[in-house]
Amino acid sequence: MSRMSRFASATAMALSTTVWATGTLGVGAFSIGAFGLTPPAMAQPQAPADALTDPAMKRAEVLAFMGVKPGDKVADIVAGRFVRALSQAVGPTGKVYAFEPAEVIKVHPEIMAMMQGLSADPAYANVAVLTAPIDAPALPGGLDVVFIRQNYHDLHDKFMGPADVARFNANVFAALKPGGVYVVLDHADAAGSGLTGTQTRHRIDPATVKAEVLAAGFVLDGESTVLANPADDHAKFVFDPSLRGHTDQFLLRFRKPR
Repeated sequence: MSRMSRFASATAMALSTTVWATGTLGVGAFSIGAFGLTPPAMAQPQAPADALTDPAMKRAEVLAFMGVKPGDKVADIVAGRFVRALSQAVGPTGKVYAFEPAEVIKVHPEIMAMMQGLSADPAYANVAVLTAPIDAPALPGGLDVVFIRQNYHDLHDKFMGPADVARFNANVFAALKPGGVYVVLDHADAAGSGLTGTQTRHRIDPATVKAEVLAAGFVLDGESTVLANPADDHAKFVFDPSLRGHTDQFLLRFRKPR
């Protein structure tokens, strides 16, 4: 399976959760394993879990770490499994901007239909779907939180351009209000591994993320081990059946100075 196909599989699973859960586009719009029509044998698949339904995602702990509160404006980058949870957390006076990179939409435009279907549901009317090139995301200003979950490492990979990561982080910095936070959740790679595992193991060294984000002007404001797994030796691909859903994940909070 190609690197883009593996990413598409993960993203399709994440995005289809929200649509299946609300019934917006109908069950089985896309396959769990890859983008595309569901084979007849999978016409009624079980909806994959999202942050509202899967306790392993530690929804309450992650949202508390982010500091999301009613009325906040939040951008979810490569939005998927946390969109509904964020929508509920910010409430009717808040806003969730579900950003899907144009590099992904170019290959799979159906993602936009899925996310727009979610935002059309009255229960998630505070969700706005955005798309633009990853290097020019055109995020709205005055954001309280920018969140990227399990996709920061993808910024370095070929299917995403690769992105100009320094430019992307600078755009996030500009979009946040003073005191706003940029939260990165991703699969941890071994200390000292740098970027060697982004393409192959779907992982990134937390120290590399820190260095890149701090270079954009942020300050490191917090770290959490709520999703850590010391038993993960970091040598396996994150979709390995023996490990999937239980990888060692880091959670970093960066703050834009006031």
